[in-house]
Amino acid sequence: MNDRTALVTGANKGIGKHIARLLAAEGLTVYVGSRDRGLGQRAVEEIGEGARLLVLDVTDPDGIARAAAQVDRLDVLVNNAGISPTLAPPADTSVEEFRRTYETNVFGVVAVTNAFLPALRRSPRPRIVNISSGTASLTWSTNPNPQFTPGNGAAAAYRSSKAALNALTVLYAQTLAEHGFKVNALAPGIRATDLNPLAAAAGNDPAEAAHGALRLALLPDDGPTGAFFSWDGPPVPW
Repeated sequence: MNDRTALVTGANKGIGKHIARLLAAEGLTVYVGSRDRGLGQRAVEEIGEGARLLVLDVTDPDGIARAAAQVDRLDVLVNNAGISPTLAPPADTSVEEFRRTYETNVFGVVAVTNAFLPALRRSPRPRIVNISSGTASLTWSTNPNPQFTPGNGAAAAYRSSKAALNALTVLYAQTLAEHGFKVNALAPGIRATDLNPLAAAAGNDPAEAAHGALRLALLPDDGPTGAFFSWDGPPVPW
């Protein structure tokens, strides 16, 4: 164990749990963010040494404040919690579905990041990793790319929310750079998780994507900031 600490939101399952496991294996104390106490405790027990439960619903301002009050110093924040309630194109997606998606994928990231900034500022090397999506890249959505077939307007709420998250990544990186922060986004690729039916049917291992998040979480002082990377290392165009 070392004295570094990390928080991974939505870490009771999927990619988030694998990220938490990898960070714990590096010797960090890892707060497993979970809105469900029982599922979170089970994940903590599975991860083992270094894991700590932190009940955290990214859409609950009071709950976020309570969680932040429990963490004095934080070195790494991984904004992993996200939802994709519909795969519909924009014309077939209700405003309510857009709101619900943005509440978690965009507003939740802002709420959690801002609440934990005081703890992150106490770290000599603060790192923020935002789990985005290659489908949020406007360049990849309109041109050939290594992750998916372009020209499909499906999953509009999810993809546009992650595009907004990418913009926030740049803005946080620019405004926090003078304090030593490294803020980057990761495209994990489609993984076999319960994010949506398409992901659930995929055969790609979520643990593979977690290694990309680990790399960004442990960036050296001369590492990049305000950038977007694929899980396997190459940069992704905005």
